[in-house]
Amino acid sequence: MSVHTVKEIVASLRRGEAKPSEWAARILECIRRADGRVGAFLHVDEEGALARAKSLDGQPVEGTLFGVPYALKDNICTAGLRTTAASRILENYVPPYSATVADKLASAGAVLVGKTNMDEFAMGSSTENSAFQPTRNPYDLERVPGGSSGGSAAAVAAGMVPFALGSDTGGSIRQPAAFCGVVGLKPTYGRVSRYGLIAFASSLDQIGPFTRTVEDAALVLEAISGFDPHDSTSVDEPVERFADGLDTGVRGLRVGVVTDIQEEGLHPGVKQAVEQAIAVLQGAGAEVVEVSLPHSRYAVATYYLIAPAEASSNLARYDGVRYGRRADADTLLEMYERTRSEGFGMEVKRRIIIGTYALSSGYYDAYYRRAQQMRTLIRQDFDRAFERCDVIALPTAPTPAFKLGEQLDDPLQMYLNDMYTIPANLAGIPGISVPCGLVEGLPVGVQILGRAFDEQTVLRAAHAYEQLRGFEMPVPALEGSA
Repeated sequence: MSVHTVKEIVASLRRGEAKPSEWAARILECIRRADGRVGAFLHVDEEGALARAKSLDGQPVEGTLFGVPYALKDNICTAGLRTTAASRILENYVPPYSATVADKLASAGAVLVGKTNMDEFAMGSSTENSAFQPTRNPYDLERVPGGSSGGSAAAVAAGMVPFALGSDTGGSIRQPAAFCGVVGLKPTYGRVSRYGLIAFASSLDQIGPFTRTVEDAALVLEAISGFDPHDSTSVDEPVERFADGLDTGVRGLRVGVVTDIQEEGLHPGVKQAVEQAIAVLQGAGAEVVEVSLPHSRYAVATYYLIAPAEASSNLARYDGVRYGRRADADTLLEMYERTRSEGFGMEVKRRIIIGTYALSSGYYDAYYRRAQQMRTLIRQDFDRAFERCDVIALPTAPTPAFKLGEQLDDPLQMYLNDMYTIPANLAGIPGISVPCGLVEGLPVGVQILGRAFDEQTVLRAAHAYEQLRGFEMPVPALEGSA
């Protein structure tokens, strides 16, 4: 059993060893054979993918993603293809337009094969909150793949696609990447257009890739980045050739180690693996320096006021009037109540209630305003830290993947899975998770954070570690990997 990277697939097309339609057929066969056990996909568009791939046959191979099959998290809109956000309230929703990232990938010649499972409206850390099915970790089918982009992470880990896109609001790309032993990149807020991304928390959401290698992540990031006039939060920054310069090494690079990191709940094996990863960078010539992020201990509490408040506002549109599910009722108010009660799952309801309360009259200043003030302090901590270092290295998640159902009845424990990833979202900076070993037979990741819009340095450090770590992640023992 073998898996293939984006770079390898494009190279095979350039050499004339295969056609796009052959790769699409091979990937679709992999999905048919493996996904019944993993549950990574909500919709597979076999007909559309094959038609798209056949239209590329015989064309010159141009660009770095031409003919490459991929998947999208199901909160990224696709014209004519169902997009549900894993929610009953959007169970039959077919968007009239595609997200900017989907259009960019189509222009680059990539071939969309399907939409992946997720926690409903991206609210969760295990992909168990999907209204349709749980997704299982390819390394251990009794464990979660992480969330909320668990379907995308699992699909890449299982070799069903060479890359997939997810969204990261508080760690929803990096945490499942760590759990599933793949690379997951959250770009700087504003680097990638959010147009066509079904909103959870608009000031935090960002789209990014899952791949098998750091180089592949750089190639996908280049394709999806850039200013978009459809997105008012999109930033007009030049799009770099992110894969260039990856091999320049880390000699002289300053790697920050957080002295006041929260260690309560941190698995000793994860701590050791991350320390070994930092030692690898140091051995390659990087300078390790101590930095402090004193306010990050309040990041989880801050996030769970800001994100639910924004979710409460964003999800008000699902009222049964404009689109999506509409419950039968005798009065308008009853229709609102029944539509939302039947359409939203428990975790979504929980967050809407928290957010509405935080924004309510008399509580706004006590909760939401103070959370925004703490967010500023967290961002300022990073600004000061980056005066002393170029990147910061820390764990992606405090533990390896936990068992299905283990934390479903303990929301606080579930929320603490993101204690190392949330600060980067609050600060709007880029972060990547790279596999750094196995703990109890399960993948764990090291997280590398950088200055806003300095993905190049983050990728450079991550690539250097990946090349020097001395091991390859084992492929999960599933039939069907491409």
